[in-house]
Amino acid sequence: MTLTFDNAAYGHLLSEFQPKVIATEAEYDRLLLAVEALMFCQDPTPEQTALLELLATLVENYESEHYPMPNASPHEVLAHLMEARKLKQIDLVGILGSKGVVSEVVNGKRGISKAQAKALGEFFHVSPELFI
Repeated sequence: MTLTFDNAAYGHLLSEFQPKVIATEAEYDRLLLAVEALMFCQDPTPEQTALLELLATLVENYESEHYPMPNASPHEVLAHLMEARKLKQIDLVGILGSKGVVSEVVNGKRGISKAQAKALGEFFHVSPELFI
């Protein structure tokens, strides 16, 4: 079954959340809560997924400007992003591979491959270079 994108439903979501470039900590907190709610939505609609991507981009842009991570290792970057989004290792199995591979990568026992860096970048909406 192919889901179609409903512009009216997306417009309603945009009206409800009113996304814009984040200028204050209060706006950041509000959008971060919205991102978290959308991330844990069971069977999200295409419109919810599009909104999640938009909000996550706004949050990431704010975080990179206001909470820079100087000289962090790829594993530290991954740990920070997981913590910020309240993710567990099991949440990365579909991105990195088996539970064992995820555990080794998260714990710094295994390096992050270019393919994994690309997948992580897409998942977290950040540059894959952060993981290399």
